[in-house]
Amino acid sequence: MIGSSLLLVGGVAAGAGPGYQERETWTRQMDFIMSCVGFAVGLGNVWRFPYLCYKNGGGVFLIPYLLIVFVGGIPIFFLEIALGQFMKAGSINVWNIAPLFKGLGYASMVIVFFCNTYYIMVLAWGFYYLIKSFSSTLPWSTCDNDWNTASCIEIFHHQDCKNASLANTTVGGSNMTCAELADGRSPIIEFWENKVLNISSGLDEPGNLNWELMLCLMAVWVLVYFCVWKGVKSTGKIVYFTATFPYVVLIILLVRGVTLPGAYDGIMYYVKPDWSKLGEAQVWIDAGTQIFFSYAIGLGALTALGSYNRFNNDCYKDAFVLALINSGTSFFAGFVVFSILGFMAAEQGVDISQVAESGTVRVALSRFSLLRSFSLYLQFVGVEGFITGILDLFPGKYYHRYKREIAVAICCLLCFIIDLSMVTQGGMYVFQLFDYYSASGMTLLWQAFWECIVVAWVYGADRFMDDVARMIGYRPFPWMKWCWSFITPCVCMGIFLFHLVNYKPLTYNNDYVYPWWGEVIGWCLALSSMLCIPVSLLYKLFRAKGTFKERWTHLTTPVWGAHHLEYMAPDIKSLSSMSPGTDDNKVIIFESVM
Repeated sequence: MIGSSLLLVGGVAAGAGPGYQERETWTRQMDFIMSCVGFAVGLGNVWRFPYLCYKNGGGVFLIPYLLIVFVGGIPIFFLEIALGQFMKAGSINVWNIAPLFKGLGYASMVIVFFCNTYYIMVLAWGFYYLIKSFSSTLPWSTCDNDWNTASCIEIFHHQDCKNASLANTTVGGSNMTCAELADGRSPIIEFWENKVLNISSGLDEPGNLNWELMLCLMAVWVLVYFCVWKGVKSTGKIVYFTATFPYVVLIILLVRGVTLPGAYDGIMYYVKPDWSKLGEAQVWIDAGTQIFFSYAIGLGALTALGSYNRFNNDCYKDAFVLALINSGTSFFAGFVVFSILGFMAAEQGVDISQVAESGTVRVALSRFSLLRSFSLYLQFVGVEGFITGILDLFPGKYYHRYKREIAVAICCLLCFIIDLSMVTQGGMYVFQLFDYYSASGMTLLWQAFWECIVVAWVYGADRFMDDVARMIGYRPFPWMKWCWSFITPCVCMGIFLFHLVNYKPLTYNNDYVYPWWGEVIGWCLALSSMLCIPVSLLYKLFRAKGTFKERWTHLTTPVWGAHHLEYMAPDIKSLSSMSPGTDDNKVIIFESVM
């Protein structure tokens, strides 16, 4: 079977000119594994999966979840890592495999830039809680602070109000009636909304900057800069702490959580199956969206991480190991979260369903600010993926000694300036806009759909399977090819259309409805990445010359790098013996036969 046709014009591949620095590789392969764990495993696993599991029938949610893991999650996860390893490029230049679709790279750069911009706020909030936790009395444990309201209650006595005839009876030491107790607010929630956020009435009221939160944000960005500025050699060392420490914290919290009163009820609420949910379409949609979200698919960062692998690394095995760690963490974290929820419900004397609301639990998890370390390496790798894509655009002739350091500084500064809008009184509304639209399920599904189409149908699924075999020494199971060609694109597009048809306007805490111009801003954030693919495709086709068939053929011909000739054509003379500009290397064509 005829394999890839290697065409190297001028003898020197793009980026291999004078002053070109050979691409970095991981110091050890475990650096790559730990980096992917640190990036793909985040708060989506710690909170979002347990919440969706509870919402969609408990343990029965694992059936659609595991099914979509094998037909969507693992195939695309493997595809992105293998593509980066094969092309040795970041999220933009990796699509030299089919240059007409380089818009996929630009789209992923837009998405990861938005993620870098808003996701760091989770770190800033966590750092703020960490600083406040050093006080002798935790500020979110009492109702004696300036930000507390008359509705603040430290100890709930719901058990004393079970008899409806006691509605006007004063309970406990709160001097509140049962009717007033029903509207009571925890000091945890009041600290979050009235102190940390100091939230305004809407998006149209940005209010003042929170200077304490701004300093925390600045500190976190400085930390990110100095962890990323030297490349994967430095981040590969940091990851051993940032990727493992959260697991230590989770284990400690689980041991503590299961000893609390009400923990058993919480855990049973989490895993108890509700078989009737399997017939609901929303359950399957939630499962698919969660997988694409938690596996960090479509962001380009997995491609960037894979590009630093050795060419012969067994990325096929790595993909399954990482998928197991990712999904296993999600399931394990559910026991941690719901043991705590069970305790909170018992403490307040209410049903667990009243506590297990998304916003409430995010506040509750803020009590354990060390869980924010799950987000730390995600931020590192997000910035690393963005910088890798940017630097790959500049060939060797633009080499500058401090090019990377300058690029990282500009990226961090630009994101920090945008983030200032999120540390105002209306900052939470801005944060939700970014979270709901810029890196939403729809944008990631759209990205994943086109990735499969380009690799399987434009470049060729069999052709790419041959390329993977060249790297790892054996062909992956044909299931991967079938998924890329048929199953995964259908799953992605099906979930995408369901999201589109069932679109609901964004709200905050189910009370505040965003104004129409807020939704317009949100859709602009979403379309800024989604339109990169068709706009770039049409632009390249119109700029090219010849008939449509000639344009298509020319624009879908891969642009190979020097390492492809080195590994795929070992019988030709070494590239190092060919000096740029000689007749020996004007045009080299090699047909590899497997």
